[in-house]
Amino acid sequence: MSIFIQALDFKLWNIIIDGPDSPTSTTTSTSEGGRTLKQRHLFNDEDRGNIQLNAKAKHVIICALNSNEFNRVYSCSTAKEMWDSVTHQIRRGSETSSNVRSVTLSMSWVVDKSILFSKKP
Repeated sequence: MSIFIQALDFKLWNIIIDGPDSPTSTTTSTSEGGRTLKQRHLFNDEDRGNIQLNAKAKHVIICALNSNEFNRVYSCSTAKEMWDSVTHQIRRGSETSSNVRSVTLSMSWVVDKSILFSKKP
């Protein structure tokens, strides 16, 4: 699955592994100074792009999961949280071989649809 995501867009893979870059701004109004999260109306194009990359990465992961795995990760706010949750379950060995197979089959479906939609008329 990692190769599939890297082939789609390597930035997606970076978001999954490192987590998204949250839009922040430098402030001096707090007693310590530092960085605070930006309000949505202050986002610039780069901030929106980073948020969109996280949403795309989450979408790719969700498309590859069956309903059991989806229920485990739907409340995650970042693609990194989703990825960590799925890989943790697999490493713990709590996944049955049929569930691992279903994730593989789901990924094949995503690849097939990606190829189908990327073809130009």
